[in-house]
Formats: sequence, C-alpha cells, structure tokens
Amino acid sequence: MIPEIETERLILRGPIAGDFPVYRDFFADAEASAAYGGPLRADRAWRVLATDLGHWALRGYGRWAVVEKASGRMIGGAGLWWPEGYPRSELTWWIVPTARRHGYAFEASRAAIAFGYNTLDWDLVETHMQDENAPARLLAEKLGGTMIARERFPDGITRNVYALPAG
Repeated sequence: MIPEIETERLILRGPIAGDFPVYRDFFADAEASAAYGGPLRADRAWRVLATDLGHWALRGYGRWAVVEKASGRMIGGAGLWWPEGYPRSELTWWIVPTARRHGYAFEASRAAIAFGYNTLDWDLVETHMQDENAPARLLAEKLGGTMIARERFPDGITRNVYALPAG
C-alpha cells in the first residue's frame, strides 16, 4: 500500500495507470525531460511508470504522483528511490512544464524529505544531480541542502551529492 500525503496544495499518491498520458507527454518532451533521461518513446515512458510502482513494492518507498489539489490533475512525480547498483538513495522529482515555477517541486520535496526522516527513520535524505541541472541545484539549496560529496555513479556521470535537512 502506497501511503498518501497531503500538503497545502498537493496530494502525493501512488501512481496509477491513468497517469500514463502525463508520463508519456513529459518524457516525450526533450527539453522538459532532459535531466531524466529523455526524450523517451511512449513505451519507455510506460516503463518509468511501471518502475515507479515497482519500486514501492520492492523497497517500501518510492516516487509518488504529484497531484494539484485545486485542479485534480497530475503534474509530476516526487519521492525517494534507490535503484539497484547505485551507491546512494535519492530524493527525486519532475514537474510538467505548465506547472513549473509555482513551488510545487519544493512543496512535494519537503513532504518526501519528511517521509524519509519521520516514516522511514533514515539518518540522511540526499539528492544528486548532473552539473548542468541548475534548477535542481537551486531547489536543493532552497531545501537547505549542502554538498557533501562529488561522486561518479554507475551510469558514468559524476554528480554532486547534497544532504537535505529534516526541517
């Protein structure tokens, strides 16, 4: 069972099959999904959705679908994940272009960080990003993150790793 989290403006809930069009359109957009391995064909975007669901079953945590309360529409994904073979867990998020610059990534990330510390009882919640992903770096800093490492990951990309505080 994927827990649901409610924030002031958002509902973080488990992804569902009906979310596929949002995944498909986001990952087809080369600019929007560049930091997330995109652009992807529809079948690959479906695999991202399936991975998001499967991660919850395998690890007991994962990425939620981020839903705007006011409209009821899914606007992205956010949560904690730790792919097999990676040296670290990660807070990760993506927001569709039409919903950006409203603070939704920050709001969803705060909820995910709290889940990591309070529910999973993690000692450290962290995030890492590619050097060219300036918006992610700015969000990590806005969340109070501090760089704790620079590390080469199994995909061959060297990333900065940020520790994110509980509050």
